[in-house]
Amino acid sequence: MIVRTLEDALGSERLVRAENGNWQSVRLSLKEDRMGHSFNITTIFKGTKTHIHYKNHLETVYVISGNGRVETLSDGKMYDLKPGTVYLLNEHDEHYLYGGDEDMVVACVFDPPLSGREVHDEHGVYPADLD
Repeated sequence: MIVRTLEDALGSERLVRAENGNWQSVRLSLKEDRMGHSFNITTIFKGTKTHIHYKNHLETVYVISGNGRVETLSDGKMYDLKPGTVYLLNEHDEHYLYGGDEDMVVACVFDPPLSGREVHDEHGVYPADLD
């Protein structure tokens, strides 16, 4: 069994920050844990806009607190995000993620699992595997 706390992970290399300052992600479960997925608690900072296109990963996102919006680029649809909302990027959906008028905290599950060091490249993509 593996047990970690969010507080401990915040003070470790498991805290990853976007170079542009739009988000921070606490990587609670990673590839090395051999669970078949990874699990993050991510904060999307208010008033931000992030281009994301996970060509190599599927992601499920659950909104814990705060608010924001997600816009799918294929059809221009905009979805409001608030606590209790989940969205699934089941088709490697290219999208914009907007922070609302307060920071938004989300729980994210990735398949395949992240190694822990990933940040979005210039196209909004995480690499396939860093290990």
